[in-house]
Amino acid sequence: MTPPRTLTTAEAAALLGVKPATLYAYVSRGLIRSEPGPAGSRERRYHAEDVQNLRRRQGARRDPEARAEEAVQGALSWGMPVLDSALTLIADGQLSYRGQDAPALAETAAVEEVAALLWTGDAGTWKRLPLRARLTLAPLPRAGTALEALGFALVHAGAHDLAALDGRPEVLPAAAARVLNLLYGTLERHLGVPPAPDLPLHARLARAWGSGAGGADLLRRALVLLADHELNVSAFAARVAAGGGASLPHSTLAALAAVQGTRHGLAGMAAFDLLGEALDGNPGAALREATRRHGHPPGFGHRLYPQGDPRARALLSALGGAFPQSPTVRAVLALADHLAGETGEAPNIDLALAALVRVLNRGAEDAVTLFALGRTSGWLAHAIEARTHGQFIRPRARYVGR
Repeated sequence: MTPPRTLTTAEAAALLGVKPATLYAYVSRGLIRSEPGPAGSRERRYHAEDVQNLRRRQGARRDPEARAEEAVQGALSWGMPVLDSALTLIADGQLSYRGQDAPALAETAAVEEVAALLWTGDAGTWKRLPLRARLTLAPLPRAGTALEALGFALVHAGAHDLAALDGRPEVLPAAAARVLNLLYGTLERHLGVPPAPDLPLHARLARAWGSGAGGADLLRRALVLLADHELNVSAFAARVAAGGGASLPHSTLAALAAVQGTRHGLAGMAAFDLLGEALDGNPGAALREATRRHGHPPGFGHRLYPQGDPRARALLSALGGAFPQSPTVRAVLALADHLAGETGEAPNIDLALAALVRVLNRGAEDAVTLFALGRTSGWLAHAIEARTHGQFIRPRARYVGR
C-alpha cells in the first residue's frame, strides 16, 4: 500500500521508533521535510517518503552492504554529515560559526573578523593578516563579468603567487587573507575603480558598487551571513581540491566554479527575476509563473531551515529598516505573505540577496558576485581545514553498468 504523502507527528515518530523531540532534530538537520498542517492548527506534517527512507537507513546499519548504499544514497544527499569540521553548525534552525551565532555576528562584526574567526578560531587575529595589503595585480585578459574576472585572478595566483602557494599550516591563514584581498582588488579593477586596500572589505565593495554608507552596512551584514554554510556544494568542492593538494587559490577556484550552478549560487538570479516580475505586476501571478518555470518558488524554503532561514530573516529585517518605503521591500513582503498562505515556506537567503542588490540598483549577476565574495571566507576555511588535517577525499563508486 502506498504511504500517505505526509504524516502527523505521532505517526512519523511511531514509524521511526523515536520521541517527537528526536523527530524535530531530524527535521532541523534536513533529514526529514516538514510543512504546515491543517489550516487553523499549529501542527506540522512530515513527508512520508523522507520518514520511510530514514527508517530504511536505520534498519540497514547492521548490513555492511546496505550501509554502503546508505553512504552513497543518503549521506551525500542532504543526509548525515560525512566529514568532521569545527567551522559551522546548522542545528535547530540556527547557524553559528565556531560556536558564535551568525545573525548576531552580522549585527556588528566586520567581514575580516569573521574570516579570521573561521580561519583561526580567533576573530582578533585579523589585524595580523594581510587583509589590507597593497597587491600588485597581474595583467590578465579582459573579463566579461565580475565572476569571470575573479576566476582569471585565481587561475593566475594559483600558478604564480608564491605566497599563496605556501602550504605550511602556520602560514595558511595569511595565504587565505591574500586570496580574499586579491578578489576585492580584482573586482575594483574590473569595475574601473581605483584600489582602496585601506578600507574595510565591505566598504571596498560598497565603494566599487557606488552604494553609499547605508548600502555599505547592509553589504557588511550580507557578507557576514554568507561567510559559511557547512558542507554545501561549493565548500565541498574546495575541500576536495584542497585535500588533493591544490593551493588555496586553486581550491577557491574550484568553489567558484561550483557556485555557478542553478541549484546553488545562481539561485539568486532566479529570485532576482521573481522580484522583478512581482514589481511589474501581481505577486501571486509572478509566483505562479516562476514556480512553473523552476519547479519551486525561487527564493523560498530551505531544507535545513524548516521554520525559516535565519540569514534571510536577519538581512531582510535590516533591509526593511534601512529602506522601509522601497518598492522592492514591499514586493518581498507581498511575495512572503502570499506564499505563507499557500505553502508556509519563508524567504531564504537567495531572495534576501536579490532584494538587496535590487535596492542598491545592481543587476542580477551581482547577486551571485555578492554570494561568491561572502562565501570565499568559508571556502578558504574549509580548504585550510582539509590541508591542515591531511584530509584526502576520494569516495568509491558503486558500479551499476553492464
